[in-house]
Amino acid sequence: MRKANWTYGIIAAMAIATAAPAAAQTVQIGRDGVKIVPTERMRDDHRRDERHDRRSDRISEREAVRIAHRQGLRDVREVTRTRNSYRVAGLDRRGHRIRVDIDRNSGAVIRVR
Repeated sequence: MRKANWTYGIIAAMAIATAAPAAAQTVQIGRDGVKIVPTERMRDDHRRDERHDRRSDRISEREAVRIAHRQGLRDVREVTRTRNSYRVAGLDRRGHRIRVDIDRNSGAVIRVR
């Protein structure tokens, strides 16, 4: 009986020891097929994705022009990017000068002049 307990203990210890390295890897299925990726690399990829997401929270110049069109701007003459906003200048449908200030982070219209 005592010999059997030692045998089971050794088998359990070996199973735990061999399972630890396997837990440090991840299987990734993509267009290149199935790959085993180390955990450190997955963490680095995740951090890079988070940085990209933070940068992509801002609206683009093209989106700012679309927002300005919705505010009545028809002919875009100039788009100026400041630290926190876009200033889109141009003409409305009647030919009057119009300027739309748009927040770069949220896309909210700050001012129409």
